[in-house]
Amino acid sequence: MIGLIFGDTDFPIEILKTIKKKKINYLIIDLSKSKKFKNDKRSYAVSIGQFGKIINILKENKCKKVIFAGKVNKPNFSKLKLDFKGLYYIPRIIRASKLGDAAILKEIIKILTHHKIKTERSLRFNPELNLKKGNYSKIKPNNQDRLDIMKAINTLNNLGQYNFSQGVVVRNKKVVLIEGIGGTEKMLKNSKSKKFRNHGVLVKFPKKKQDLRVDLPTIGLKTLKQSKIAGLKGIVIKSKQNVFLDKKKCINFANKNKMFITVK
Repeated sequence: MIGLIFGDTDFPIEILKTIKKKKINYLIIDLSKSKKFKNDKRSYAVSIGQFGKIINILKENKCKKVIFAGKVNKPNFSKLKLDFKGLYYIPRIIRASKLGDAAILKEIIKILTHHKIKTERSLRFNPELNLKKGNYSKIKPNNQDRLDIMKAINTLNNLGQYNFSQGVVVRNKKVVLIEGIGGTEKMLKNSKSKKFRNHGVLVKFPKKKQDLRVDLPTIGLKTLKQSKIAGLKGIVIKSKQNVFLDKKKCINFANKNKMFITVK
C-alpha cells in the first residue's frame, strides 16, 4: 500500500494513472484546493491541519510509505480545521511557512518520519517524466541565449540559502524577474515584453536545500505557452531534477514556435 499525498497541478494525475495501470494498492490524502480527487473511492479529503486524521488514515491502512506530488499552497492558518495533533504540530508548520511552500512539505515529511512513515521519491513510478541532459527541440540556444542562460543559473545559485525561488527570467543578460510567492505563472505574466519577441529564457532549477524527493520544478505545455506569450525563446531545466509533463506536445509546440527546450 502506497499513500499518495496530492496537491494541485497535473503531476499527481500522471502518478495516479501509472499506479492504477500497475494495479498497485493506494490511498490518496487529498490536500488540493478543489479536492480534485473526491470522486476516487480511495481518496480522503483532509485539511493540512488534521495531522491526527492523516496519520490515522495511513496507519489504519498499514501504509508505511508515501509519495508527495503537486503544489501545496500556504494555508490561511486562521481558518484551518485543526485536530488534536494539528494543534500540537501547527506552530512548526507556521514557522516553516515563512520560508515558503516547499518548507511546509519538508516539515510534514519530518512529522511523518517521526511516526515511522517513509517518504519515497515523487518520480518512483514515473521515471519517464524526468528528462536527462540534452536539447529536446529543433532550435538550439545561440550565443546570446547561452549568455542569458548563464546569467539565470548564476542568479539562482547566488540566492540566499533560505530563498525558495525555483525560477528566473533573463532577457539580454538582464534579470527580468525572479520567481516569487505567486509562482512561475505570475512571473511569466509579469515578464511580458512588447519590445522584445522571441528573446530571453526561463530557467527552472530546484531550490537551495531542497528535498529532491518532493516539489521538483515542473514544466508542461502550459509553461511553454505562457513563455511564448511572455516573448521568451526557450526553457532550461536541470538534468534528472525536474518533472516534465506532456513531453511530445511540448516539443511539438517548441518546434512550431521556434523555441528551445534545453536540459543542463
